[in-house]
Amino acid sequence: MKAPSLTIGVEEEYQIIDPETRELRSYITEILNDDTLILGEVKPELHQSIVEIGTRVCETPADACAELRRLRGMVMGLAARKGLKVVAAGTHPFSSWLTQEITPLERYLGVKQDMQDLAQQLLIFGTHVHIGIEDREFLIDAMNVSRYFLPHLLCLTSSSPFWMGRNTGLKSYRSVIFRNFPRTGIPRIMRSWGDFQYLQDTLVRTRSIPDGSKIYWDVRPHHLYPTLEFRFLDVCTRVEEAVCIAAILQALIAKLWKMRRDNVTFRVYPADLIEENKWRSVRYGLDGNLIDFGKLQDFPARELIREMLEWFIGDVVDELGSRTEVEYAFKILEQGSSADRQLAVFEETNDLKSVVDHLIRETEEGVVSKSEAAA
Repeated sequence: MKAPSLTIGVEEEYQIIDPETRELRSYITEILNDDTLILGEVKPELHQSIVEIGTRVCETPADACAELRRLRGMVMGLAARKGLKVVAAGTHPFSSWLTQEITPLERYLGVKQDMQDLAQQLLIFGTHVHIGIEDREFLIDAMNVSRYFLPHLLCLTSSSPFWMGRNTGLKSYRSVIFRNFPRTGIPRIMRSWGDFQYLQDTLVRTRSIPDGSKIYWDVRPHHLYPTLEFRFLDVCTRVEEAVCIAAILQALIAKLWKMRRDNVTFRVYPADLIEENKWRSVRYGLDGNLIDFGKLQDFPARELIREMLEWFIGDVVDELGSRTEVEYAFKILEQGSSADRQLAVFEETNDLKSVVDHLIRETEEGVVSKSEAAA
């Protein structure tokens, strides 16, 4: 059985911001007319105030970092032509979904027709990470096991504490909004590739979905590419955070491959138990407790995340050349997630516009300058 390629692809969704009002601004149709949209690097999303980027297929986290810096810079350069800014956060602190324009393309108009107000309300911004796995049976095994760690990683990436001008009391309110869509959340245990294929084919044949892209699970086999796609993440505000999570997911799959090769297994837990941990990560983020289902006890989230990292840091990251990127997670554990930092700004200023200004600054950190991006 051939080892997986472990290639990395990252998609990120950004907010387009008017720096005067700090509100979301519908602008994607103007970006769509720009000739820089070669190879689909910059794409529309459901709402016109959202812009999505997708990296090329990357071999290493370092490659993904260079791509994300370049693409973030490109989008910032395009937005700057109209005096606009770009923000990476799971929700906007106060803009209302009620006033957002749907992108006038057939795909998104169809989503609005099918989902009605659920589509209008989907004013959220996420990160998707693809890891290359060519063997379909191993891909299903990796999906089954990796589900356990999704709540741990959501704690690290939570960036959506505000919604409609309110402090929601949750670290990842984006997760709550997305859960309203059908076919979302932690998938059940799949027995084989055939088990997954039967489900997908049944949904297509019964005209429930046109293809597998409408299966919105937190982690899923991609319907076109030989990748396992992780879809549960709030978009990461700092580019280093996004690269860190991509590196962790690559290392996780590498670790699971070594275990499979050596005939070692990791216990697979039911979806409803993992959902319990996911709720804790949505609600409390790094400040809460997560459950160790092997020990049937809960522990501080930071403790279990460190345990997860140590599980493969000493094993695969040096082979992958990703120790620096993976160990950035320890900085997040010390400094808090984007949600924690946003809440700290709000506590200090009592001003959501100041939170937006903070997000603009953090999104721009370490990204190529606008002049370089436009060149």
